[in-house]
Amino acid sequence: MLRDDLDLLPAYVPGVRAEGALKLSSNEVTQPPIPAVAEAMANAVAGANRYPDMFSVALRQKLAATVGLTLENVAIGIGSSALCQQLVQITCRPGDKVVFPWRSFEGYPIFAAVVGATSVPVPLDAEFRNDLDALAAAAQDAKLVFLCNPNNPTGTTHSHEAIAEFLKKVPGDVVVALDEAYIEYVRDAAAIDALALLAKHPNLVVLRTFSKAYGLAGARVGYAFAAPAIIEAINKVQIPFGINVAAQAGAVAALEHSEEILSRTSDVAVQRTRVARALGAVPSQANFVWVPDLADIQATGAALAERGILVRCFPEGMRITVTTAEEMDQLIDAWRDINPARTSA
Repeated sequence: MLRDDLDLLPAYVPGVRAEGALKLSSNEVTQPPIPAVAEAMANAVAGANRYPDMFSVALRQKLAATVGLTLENVAIGIGSSALCQQLVQITCRPGDKVVFPWRSFEGYPIFAAVVGATSVPVPLDAEFRNDLDALAAAAQDAKLVFLCNPNNPTGTTHSHEAIAEFLKKVPGDVVVALDEAYIEYVRDAAAIDALALLAKHPNLVVLRTFSKAYGLAGARVGYAFAAPAIIEAINKVQIPFGINVAAQAGAVAALEHSEEILSRTSDVAVQRTRVARALGAVPSQANFVWVPDLADIQATGAALAERGILVRCFPEGMRITVTTAEEMDQLIDAWRDINPARTSA
């Protein structure tokens, strides 16, 4: 009755949670939505007896105006994760290749497997960054390439020049999805201006989200910038009425108050430098740090959990969300108890 290959699908593993714990496992922000956003969402619920705008026109218009594009260049998804899956659906048939760096966002191989596409994971380089040359080589006979920048879970980035050169090497009929879920946290002066590349590369899709810096992870709103033909195809495979009324209203309000909301990213940038130095983590451009080469990753994660701190453990390392100074004090104190030889002042 069911597909016989379902047992082979990789399972997405969410960050652990526990009542009263300091949750540093899902790259969420600590602060709740600002009052203006919460009020907009609450007011929208009064109209929940009606279906939402299926194409999120008000939100798309606001996003388009913000970046100087048109309505036809913007799609909305149930988080940027849904848009990733929709991109696989519109580009791949069973057996087609989906290329992505690894380790990176763990949804990529899942989305490929759902449609029967073939995953082509490309190892990160020695600095825990996407290996752009290897990705470009693997893309030559692919249908879709995912490029996470900053990369999740390592927090590493590439410059505008490096990604522009990468795009030149990818065939024009291969869609490149540039996943910028954490772009608001980037402070690198050489950072990519992805929107400037859209006009030159009609195969480029820029993915962003309200889940991270905008603090609306529970609302599930992501968005894509791309050529109209790609946007039209994305919309063809969307779940009807998937973005609810409260989510749409909250996202619009968040854009209207973006300066206030995004000002919090500066505090995170300060804290991540401090945390990376204290824990021996990889320098990050996101709201998390990556700690590789731990003697026993699972044991360290368990020891932190015993102290009420939840982090995300992978086979290759540990990802820890960076939040407020007070919460990072708690993290560093616990880390010092567990790994005194690896903790800097």
